[in-house]
Amino acid sequence: MPDVLVNNTGIFIPGSLHSELEENFEKTMHTNLFSTYYLTKAFTEDFMNRKNGHIFTIGSIAGFTAYANGGSYAVSKWAMLGFTKCLRQEMIPHGVKVTSVLPGATYTASWEGVDLPESRFIDVADVAASVWSAYNLSPRSVVEEIVIRPQLGDI
Repeated sequence: MPDVLVNNTGIFIPGSLHSELEENFEKTMHTNLFSTYYLTKAFTEDFMNRKNGHIFTIGSIAGFTAYANGGSYAVSKWAMLGFTKCLRQEMIPHGVKVTSVLPGATYTASWEGVDLPESRFIDVADVAASVWSAYNLSPRSVVEEIVIRPQLGDI
């Protein structure tokens, strides 16, 4: 069994909660939240038995900063942050570390075609380096949340 679980799945369908299609809400929650929930459940028992392991949940700043047209995406990311905070408390007595990773706009394929320079985005290598640094702490410490944003501000 692995020592690390990285929950990093997501779908973004722009829309407003009051007018988006209900199917969009369901699809977003299944992709962003439910997959994290079920995958985490599949690994926690082994981590708890070994009293070791680290679970990273890649969320978004949309998980704590509301914005228009974020719709179901923002709701799912708020739920993921809550899920990860609860999981952290449950795993403390078992020696399992849990970290929420909350990046802002990161330059990935999901931003292809946008009319902004790459320099306005977080480099994916910076997110990876932050996760790697949190993973490499001693067993006595945990980074509970990593918030990383573009230097020039949110997009």
